[in-house]
Amino acid sequence: MKIELKNITIKSLTDGFADNDEQGVVAYSGKLDIRPPYQREFVYGDKERNAVIDSVRKNFPLNVMYWAVRDDGTYEVIDGQQRTLSICQFVADDFSMDWNGHQLSFNNLQDDQQKQILDYKVMVYFCIGTSSEKLDWFRTINIAGKEHTPQELRNAVYAGPWTADAKRYFSKTGCAASKLGSDYVSGSPIRQELLETVIDWIKDTKTIDEYMGIHQRDKNASPLWHYFQSVIGWVKATFPNYRREMKGIDWGFYYNEFKGKTFDTDKLEKQIAALMMDDDVTKKSGIYAYLLTGEEKRLNIRAFTANQKREAYERQKGICPKCKEHFPLSEMEADHIKPWREGGKTEAKNCQMLCKNDNRTKGGK
Repeated sequence: MKIELKNITIKSLTDGFADNDEQGVVAYSGKLDIRPPYQREFVYGDKERNAVIDSVRKNFPLNVMYWAVRDDGTYEVIDGQQRTLSICQFVADDFSMDWNGHQLSFNNLQDDQQKQILDYKVMVYFCIGTSSEKLDWFRTINIAGKEHTPQELRNAVYAGPWTADAKRYFSKTGCAASKLGSDYVSGSPIRQELLETVIDWIKDTKTIDEYMGIHQRDKNASPLWHYFQSVIGWVKATFPNYRREMKGIDWGFYYNEFKGKTFDTDKLEKQIAALMMDDDVTKKSGIYAYLLTGEEKRLNIRAFTANQKREAYERQKGICPKCKEHFPLSEMEADHIKPWREGGKTEAKNCQMLCKNDNRTKGGK
């Protein structure tokens, strides 16, 4: 890849700036593609965005940016998207910021202040190379600002029609997937965490990378969107009474395993309500996994205290009630006399000390 350093004034950079959402974001007289397919969404917060403008107005240097030169003579941002958007949005009066104690937009500035900003020069490396070289450069250069998430880098590597369409559903604030499933799925759409989660659910490959590689040239990501709709629909039908503990559960994995099973939703609701009120259940979000899988470990049942263990040990005189052998306290473990699943509580009178071997081989553990 050939690289040439140039200085570009902000006046030139922001000329022709237009944010057409899905149709693209351009500047530099329409010749600069600020958000090519492999780029992420705008993720700077007010603090970071304002810091860019503050550096400009104080004539502090910004980190160098990288543009790829296309065959048709236009350009695309490899690195510097967040800084470029911050500058263009400010000059376009899209936001205001504190300026010596006053909240001012670009239009509110004095002529000399506007001129100082427009005359400011950003350093840009113009990079000439193949598409694969551009993507490799994008992955390996030292990118200033917020670190890219793993999924943002995957979007770059597997840029294509499938990724572009998947981002339309899963990768914007207020996107269709967020509107449908934000109560059930954690993760930021604009940082690609929502997209990453859903691909991880649906994938029939070992890794997310493999799945994206297989589908990179697909014309659209409709199957992924339909799958997500099915997952959320199944969750709502199976557990119709929403609780905040339902957010962040890996619902896709449970949908994949149990979508063909019929559940008594009224019975499930009664069990959920009872488990929510059970003080021994310390992980309330695990209730849903427990009811689906029957795995008690999902609940993180409250453990006996050190005093309760000592009391039971002294009461038993160090004798394991199963094998009738004597053990030091350090070689024994606490166990519910009446199992928790049968209504036994985590309290002193229901505690017994078993040797490690008997406790770990006890039926139902």
